[in-house]
Amino acid sequence: MNKKILLGPFKQILPMTGLSLKGALVDSALPIYEDAGILITDGIISALGTFNELLHQNKGIEIFHLEGDHVALPGFVDSHTHICFAGSRAKDYALRNAGKTYLEIAKAGGGIWDTVTQTRKASQSELVKHTVKLANRHLKNGTTTLEVKSGYGLTLDEELKILRAIKEADVNTSADLIPTCLAAHMLPRDFEGSATDYLEGISTLLFPRLKEEKLTRRIDAFIEESAFSKAQIAPYFQKAREMGFDITVHADQFTSGGSEVAVAYGAVSADHLEVSTQKEIEMLAKSDVIATALPGASLGLGCGFTPARHLLDAGAALAIASDHNPGSAPMGDLLTQASILGAFEKLSNAEVLAGITFRAAAALRLADRGQLQVGYLADLSIFHTNHYNEILYNQGNLKPCMVWKKGELAFNKN
Repeated sequence: MNKKILLGPFKQILPMTGLSLKGALVDSALPIYEDAGILITDGIISALGTFNELLHQNKGIEIFHLEGDHVALPGFVDSHTHICFAGSRAKDYALRNAGKTYLEIAKAGGGIWDTVTQTRKASQSELVKHTVKLANRHLKNGTTTLEVKSGYGLTLDEELKILRAIKEADVNTSADLIPTCLAAHMLPRDFEGSATDYLEGISTLLFPRLKEEKLTRRIDAFIEESAFSKAQIAPYFQKAREMGFDITVHADQFTSGGSEVAVAYGAVSADHLEVSTQKEIEMLAKSDVIATALPGASLGLGCGFTPARHLLDAGAALAIASDHNPGSAPMGDLLTQASILGAFEKLSNAEVLAGITFRAAAALRLADRGQLQVGYLADLSIFHTNHYNEILYNQGNLKPCMVWKKGELAFNKN
């Protein structure tokens, strides 16, 4: 096909290359191309450099000329969302703000089970439509790749319905949707048996179907008082690992223990970590597990943030994701949340941007995005500004003016 496009000139391009996966980062380490251009061939970055030099070297190709000052970043990667659901939990939000706790609301019939009930009533086509709508909203805000979890079905047929909906939604949006099976979200209230019985049954019946239909390569579980214990989840993760699935864990949100399981089973990531102590921080830092902060949940629940500064200083790899869901994290604005986390946890701009680009891509084991370099997908989030510092400084109020996905213009504000 050999379709070539030269995009530019940019005041600045931040490729997010040459930075370590783990540990703290300083802004002075950020590589910056100035007065630069990006050459895209068949959706892949084929060259970066001075715009005029690329223009001179590639005569006769299509030029997408930018007027005014623009800054280019890699398309954002949101490595933890729950955007395939039905219904609303606005009532839960009001109850929390009136003093009820997350666990109190869950025990009274609200929480995750409320969304399970509403999602079970929805058809697959309704879930597809809603998921595409939310994915497109993320795309306009600069996120070109989103992980999307199941977990609001909690039966064989309902979990399959949700994962099929995610698969169908993926072909109806320009954003890439990465599916994850979260059948171990909680013990269904209508299940007659123990947590061990549920996990054994769902893994025996569901895991082979996931492989057969190629619905996901990722298995997640919520390790918490309101969900599953470390002991209960062990055989579930063991089976997942034996079948070749990647493992990720909802860990240390209200009580600690989940990150220990994540390390023990070689999980790709441990997500939440709001109550992680120094013990868990050091454990994660010594492992290859990506520590994922979910500031949207902290904002939605009104609780403390993931100890991101301590994790980075200990040497951990830190990703930042939105946790977009109808209950604890309804905002779903990754850039705003990451900016706020940076202010509260005293993260450098380099650390925040790394957390929503290449470190988040690593949390999904995606080696073709999250950076702007030759051979990577031409996924770009472009801002109408003269300096990258303005992006986080505006705490989400400065939105992308343009988003490119695989070398195609997916969103243009102008």
